[in-house]
Amino acid sequence: MTTSREIDASLSHSILEESEETNLTPRDTGVLQTIMEEGLTVFTFDGLKRLTGLHQEKLSRIIDRLEEGGLLEKVDEGYRITARGNETVPRPLSTSLQPIPIVQSLLPRDVDLQQIISGLKGRWFGGLRWLGYSQDNDATTLKWIAEEDGIQIEARFADSYLSIDAKVAEGREVSQAVKAAHQLLGHVSGLYGTPTRRRQHLASRIAYYPNMDFA
Repeated sequence: MTTSREIDASLSHSILEESEETNLTPRDTGVLQTIMEEGLTVFTFDGLKRLTGLHQEKLSRIIDRLEEGGLLEKVDEGYRITARGNETVPRPLSTSLQPIPIVQSLLPRDVDLQQIISGLKGRWFGGLRWLGYSQDNDATTLKWIAEEDGIQIEARFADSYLSIDAKVAEGREVSQAVKAAHQLLGHVSGLYGTPTRRRQHLASRIAYYPNMDFA
């Protein structure tokens, strides 16, 4: 996960020159690159604040500038980068923390996948705070950040398949991410909306990773 210090430090000389040409500050550019790096289609202010570690007032001013410049736009579910924003800001060369696979599962074939996704979007679960989502032709990925910084949970839905991964910052316990992932899985099953006798399909194939050191 990207911190406000890393946003400043990661900007190269060429990016700074590009920022000057478009009246963007280095931090403005860094915030946009953080959103791009996460692949977020739509994100929330609170989620972005946790992701970047920026103070609320500072981030608010950055978003205002980006909106005024036509690089971000407000939508029903939060914010998203505009086509101009994608063209203006260089994409980051590096990726953030590599995801750790926690759960892989087939979903019951008779559930409404879009109903499940809609029921999860924008929701907070225990210590998980909604960040946003990314979407392409193949899958929808929903993202949350833990209330205590350093853990991010991603649920990817593709056809009848669900995978839940975690990103864990150095110094944080992976076991907390595992607990959060299984808590999220419980909410997913609660959104099936099908008779109990049909829910046995959930156990058709679930992959856990017992050899990983979660201590």
